[in-house]
Amino acid sequence: MKKVGIIMGSDSDLPVIEKAVAVLKEFEVPYEAHIYSAHRTPENAAKFAKSARANGFGVIIAAAGMAAHLAGAVAANTTLPVVGIPCKSAAFEGLDALLSTVQMPSGIPVATVAVNGGANAALLAVQILAVEDASLASKLDAKRRHDADAVLEKDRSVASKL
Repeated sequence: MKKVGIIMGSDSDLPVIEKAVAVLKEFEVPYEAHIYSAHRTPENAAKFAKSARANGFGVIIAAAGMAAHLAGAVAANTTLPVVGIPCKSAAFEGLDALLSTVQMPSGIPVATVAVNGGANAALLAVQILAVEDASLASKLDAKRRHDADAVLEKDRSVASKL
């Protein structure tokens, strides 16, 4: 099975990444997590991205706040799918990070999830890997059924109280 690479721009992004890691663990998807900054350690971020395919990765998740150039910097150095997580900051509530992550130039795509959307980033990474992995696809199907059943149970519970 291919691994998921996780890069965060700062340890302040760790709470968001922990949600992604929990999902990857749930699906038993191997991963590595690192802190590399697009601005303070650009060589490290580029080296990771350039070697990711050869090192067994199938998708990369990149989380950053504020200027949030990390996902784009990673995507510029690999042809693997990159999922960007814009992280909330005090200044603009994450809008700055969202716009920096989603507004990529033509030819360098970055899939972007919601601000602080660590769980969805990991689910998207699992879906990408599941294109070639029937076992993961089956686990995704089971999760969707479980989630639907949970909503319907809540519906029944509310209906019985009204």
